[in-house]
Amino acid sequence: MDNTQYQSQGKSRFCRVCVFCGSSPGKNPSYQLAAIQLGNQLVERNIDLVYGGGSIGLMGLVSQVVYDGGRHVLGVIPKTLMPSEITGEKIGEVRAVSGMHQRKAEMARHADAFIALPGGYGTLEELLEVITWAQLGIHDKPVGVLNVDGYYNSLLSFIDKAVDEGFIAPSARHIVVSAPTAHELLSKLEEYVPNHHGVAPRLRWETEQQLGYYTKSEISR
Repeated sequence: MDNTQYQSQGKSRFCRVCVFCGSSPGKNPSYQLAAIQLGNQLVERNIDLVYGGGSIGLMGLVSQVVYDGGRHVLGVIPKTLMPSEITGEKIGEVRAVSGMHQRKAEMARHADAFIALPGGYGTLEELLEVITWAQLGIHDKPVGVLNVDGYYNSLLSFIDKAVDEGFIAPSARHIVVSAPTAHELLSKLEEYVPNHHGVAPRLRWETEQQLGYYTKSEISR
């Protein structure tokens, strides 16, 4: 079944999408609306959600919509952040981990694709890491940027500049998919075909990452 047939039947090639986003709602109401629209798109396409586990800001909005729509929600959050990022009732399944590195590895392991809503340092760091993993050939999962009201214009311009200056290969520029609306972005991600050239062997990257973090944790005790 090709992607068009999937979409015509209300299905998706993705079982679960990882969403990176801010623990703040942002000043522009359009960011909050975009989070709600993304959640609705996931529900309509029968896609489950994996995200950073918080119940506040854009994280809380997108996860609540997906959960209320009857889809499974998996939140992965470091234990130290739980008091500040989870208020009231937990949304869906919450998995506590030891730190930020394990959080990212766990989210990546469960996801078939990645989407970044507007956010701050943490969102940007998560986004750039999965882009880098794709560049290295560690995964071929689609990576999307929901460019709400041009929020990511400067980042996309920087990436284009890095391509022009020879720091990013033109084929690697293809890794980053962007669109202004959730519907358009998910449609593009459904059609994504990798054309970059990986330089790392295909290993069980997430598992090795997690084992490394567990080992460090044991050593530090």
